Amino acid sequence: MRLLFLRHGEDLLVGYAVGKRQGKAHVRNRGRRVLREAFRRLLPWVTPGVSLVFSLKDRALNASAVDVYHDMARLMERKGLLAENWEGPDWSSPAPPTLPRAAWENAHGRP
Repeated sequence: MRLLFLRHGEDLLVGYAVGKRQGKAHVRNRGRRVLREAFRRLLPWVTPGVSLVFSLKDRALNASAVDVYHDMARLMERKGLLAENWEGPDWSSPAPPTLPRAAWENAHGRP
């Protein structure tokens, strides 16, 4: 997994990239779904004010969501992008609830 990040002091921005050379559409879509789920579980502990772009390498496209989650958590912790009170990766703990897109945009001041 690759992580590109930029600290800018504003809202949290996240992107997921899986290139066309990495497989057919269904393979790339699965890769993006796995990345989104892994990040959703880490979201409550991500420090604000960064822009993040996650990219899966070819080998990781067939990895399980749990493996991608642990890899993402280790990478973000090493870069100092997780809060101090984060207790470490735990896939078995309940994931935070997701907000419908309209509710999320309203909560974050987006039109």
